[in-house]
Amino acid sequence: MNRCELQLLAELSDPDAGVIETMSRLDGDLLLLGAGGKMGYGLALMALRALKESGKSKRVIAVSRFSSHGLRDEIASEGIETVSCDLCDADAVRRLPDATNIIYMVGQKFGTAQSPGATWLTNTVIPAALAQRFCDSQIVAFSSGNVYPLMPVAPGGGVGGASEDTGVSPVGEYAMTVVGRERILDHFSRTQGTPMTIVRLNYANEPRYGVLVDIAMKVRRGEPVDVTMGYVNAVWTTDANRVALKCFDLTSSPPAIVNLAGPQTLSVREVAQRFGEAFGVTPMIKGIEAETALLNDASRCWTRFGGPEATLDYMIGRIADWIMQGNPTWDRPTHFEVRSGIF
Repeated sequence: MNRCELQLLAELSDPDAGVIETMSRLDGDLLLLGAGGKMGYGLALMALRALKESGKSKRVIAVSRFSSHGLRDEIASEGIETVSCDLCDADAVRRLPDATNIIYMVGQKFGTAQSPGATWLTNTVIPAALAQRFCDSQIVAFSSGNVYPLMPVAPGGGVGGASEDTGVSPVGEYAMTVVGRERILDHFSRTQGTPMTIVRLNYANEPRYGVLVDIAMKVRRGEPVDVTMGYVNAVWTTDANRVALKCFDLTSSPPAIVNLAGPQTLSVREVAQRFGEAFGVTPMIKGIEAETALLNDASRCWTRFGGPEATLDYMIGRIADWIMQGNPTWDRPTHFEVRSGIF
């Protein structure tokens, strides 16, 4: 990591007082499954920092295939234990270390159209094995707002979207597997009594990745921004990490459901214009906003935990500065504009 990325990691892993308080109440170690993904490093480090600040000497263990050895070395250098594991291997799953507290981050989205079987395996079979392996733990499991249908856009782009009471109605095969993952976890929570919280995230952003980065890079490159999916949610990854850890306070059987998204409904067109102003260019816009979009109402989350720290102004400014300074991005488009559910 360069200096800017190290500074960013410090930000993404910064626990607030609520996280420290939650971590202080945990008994036993914390194990993160699928920690090699986009949010895993910052989330694991935030948990470790919070445990230290609360005076707890508990282990934080990151589990992943760690196909990039550099990432494993970086995570381990922070004092986070690492375990390399293929979660499709039943024997390897049985050998995973015991932990009282589990964060479940395993999932597959992109490539579903080309290899649907692999997505079904990852999103439904693996959670069954892991729910049984950690039946005596409490689990905070990441899910997605894709379980919901496309929702009518509120007049004037105001806060709207699917609440936790909205029935699931997945669009496309990936979203079906996400519902499948939730159903599997719900089944084992009910039959084993395993307390869980299912976190429906939509969407996490930081300067290297996210919906806002997708829009910013198109504007910067002079590429057209499709506004057919005209409205989105965006939450800063630091705030998302904080909520995820606080969700240990909500675990129950059957699982508690939490929508995790930004408190605003953002206009893709207006966000593109904001990035255009930052870059000194006029964004190219194509399409007309549809009357529906994939939107989550996270008002219950923010009522429970307090509002996010990062504002839209902060997120746009931080991302624009990062890109103009030539810092690295991950070049992993979110494909937020897809309305067919085909990924």
